[in-house]
Amino acid sequence: MDHSKHSMGAEIVIPKGALYTKADVEFMQGMIAHHAQAIVMSRMAESNGANPQVLKLSRKIDQSQVPEIVIMQEWLRRHGQFAPDTASWHGMRMDGMLTDDELKAMSEAKGVAFDRLFLVGMIKHHAGALKMVDDLFKSPGAGQEVDANVFANDVVTSQTAEIGIMRRLLSQLP
Repeated sequence: MDHSKHSMGAEIVIPKGALYTKADVEFMQGMIAHHAQAIVMSRMAESNGANPQVLKLSRKIDQSQVPEIVIMQEWLRRHGQFAPDTASWHGMRMDGMLTDDELKAMSEAKGVAFDRLFLVGMIKHHAGALKMVDDLFKSPGAGQEVDANVFANDVVTSQTAEIGIMRRLLSQLP
């Protein structure tokens, strides 16, 4: 994970004997920012999109990721770690996150043009989330704390399924 463009807060200190790692904390903090951008993208579909299936999917993404942010913030607070708010994604470049220019293009697009940008962008975004989970599990000792493990695996399950749906929708656009 590349946190080089933004500091999430105070230096991460892991207490002796903790069942979680610095990588777990960085994953949760980074995924909050990642989810926050996905919510911004999803909410654009309401006014910009044309395809009812794209709108339905964007609502599902919004409705699932808002409570997931709360889960991640609670996990961080429970472990005495900095829990960023949903504005934290500005200026961050986590895996798969869209650039400001890509977001601007999406916000200005309408109809099928929006649907295409949304689907391409969200596929990239979800693939980035999958890479973040992969990086977590490759980090020694990380992803083993029960709640972090369950959450990371849920991200893989839901976002892999959504990528399949988005690819199908993309192939059906005019």
